[in-house]
Amino acid sequence: MKKILIANRGEIALRIMRSAREMGIKTVAVYSEADREALHVRYADEAVCIGPAASNQSYLLGEKIIEACKITGAEAIHPGYGFLSENAAFARLVKASGLTLIGPTPEAMEIMGNKLSAKAAALKYQIPMVPGTEEAITDIDEAKSRAVEVGFPILIKAAAGGGGKGMRVVENVGDFEEQMQLAVSEATSAFGDGSVFIERYVSSPRHIEIQILGDTHGNIVHLFERDCSVQRRHQKVVEEAPSSVLTPEIREKMGKCAVDVARSVNYVGAGTVEFILDENLDFFFLEMNTRLQVEHPVTEMITGLDLVKEQIKIARGEKLSYRQEDLQINGHAMELRIYAEDPENNFLPDIGVLETYQTPKGNGVRVDDGFEQGMEIPIYYDPMIAKLITYGKTREEAMDRMIRAIDEYHITGIKTTLAFGKFVMQHEAFRSGNFNTHFVSKYFSPDRLKEEDADEALIAALVGAMSYRKASTPALAQVQTEQGSNWKRNRTNYN
Repeated sequence: MKKILIANRGEIALRIMRSAREMGIKTVAVYSEADREALHVRYADEAVCIGPAASNQSYLLGEKIIEACKITGAEAIHPGYGFLSENAAFARLVKASGLTLIGPTPEAMEIMGNKLSAKAAALKYQIPMVPGTEEAITDIDEAKSRAVEVGFPILIKAAAGGGGKGMRVVENVGDFEEQMQLAVSEATSAFGDGSVFIERYVSSPRHIEIQILGDTHGNIVHLFERDCSVQRRHQKVVEEAPSSVLTPEIREKMGKCAVDVARSVNYVGAGTVEFILDENLDFFFLEMNTRLQVEHPVTEMITGLDLVKEQIKIARGEKLSYRQEDLQINGHAMELRIYAEDPENNFLPDIGVLETYQTPKGNGVRVDDGFEQGMEIPIYYDPMIAKLITYGKTREEAMDRMIRAIDEYHITGIKTTLAFGKFVMQHEAFRSGNFNTHFVSKYFSPDRLKEEDADEALIAALVGAMSYRKASTPALAQVQTEQGSNWKRNRTNYN
């Protein structure tokens, strides 16, 4: 495998290219007209324009990506995450074209891409499930009857869904019909599939996921867990590894279940098995994502493995070079997704130019991004600008390092989730580990950030007033400067 094409954009495309370069593998970028000046295009050895800005005219067109491989001689495709990364039809097209997909088989994608078939596969290994239905329900009367059996509150979920679409919490039987119709309608609109099913609603869940790797020789291992419970609109914002609440016994059980889920579909490559954890620390299978996750860096930080390199090695037919007993958790890692969103306005996406863009540095800080100062945030794609990752020997050190890194991360021109991330890291519920997926609705309000903005403005005004006072009395200012300047006191040491 001497040349791979990355069928993606932004930070994940760059992240994959860097690992490939370290392995001596040439890379090909594909880009839309909106991304002509993007960093991943400049970094790659070759680049091919595949269409207009809209993703359905560029990044989602599998035929154009295959054509770009033929033009450049790329032997394999890494899909990253999003776009075509979990598209079984694209995976089949890649295989039919004589190319290698750095990812799982189309069959595994298909089974795990539907929540109901995924549950059926997992049940072969007696994986714990949330009480509910095991098949799609379309008849409202039958669905209502089953909901009563399960017990309210219940959750209506789209079988083909994700990202919170086609999902409705129903508190009582009187609201069921309306919420069922809304869920079916939204699922049909979002996924072209109106199939829904019912589960008991877990009222105070943690979102825990297990990273797995499987090779073509039947070896599957797990790389421990990530806690992704801080979310807005059912989508993750803050992730960490390991979880602050899992005991070694629960971790071992969850890890075994994740490996069994992967084994149920003969899984090859990197994947993530997701669970919900209730207030009693009982866990239940949720779904499997058949791709590299956005939050994979926290797993890399605590294991020392490069997951992209592992994916490429697996795709080349290599065996995993370690066994489960060889793996261990070292330290703690945090990740904040930095979105071009306004936390003070219900996290609505923001667009504009990065007038200032300065990233933090220093020990234990990693930034995965795809932008630089002066670039424009396009409206056509996901609003994530970067991922800020920090590592420490302890959870407290990782959190404190994240606060420091957020303070050093300077972005102007657009609204971002940086201030929200600092709010999370400083909040007692998060620091104590006593939180769940309702963190945002329970603890966060835009007023909290506005209060902090007001405090910062007051400090800036006081500093400005002091500077003006010094400037208006030059003699005093000179004395104060001479007395207070370490540089002036010590400058002879550098001559």
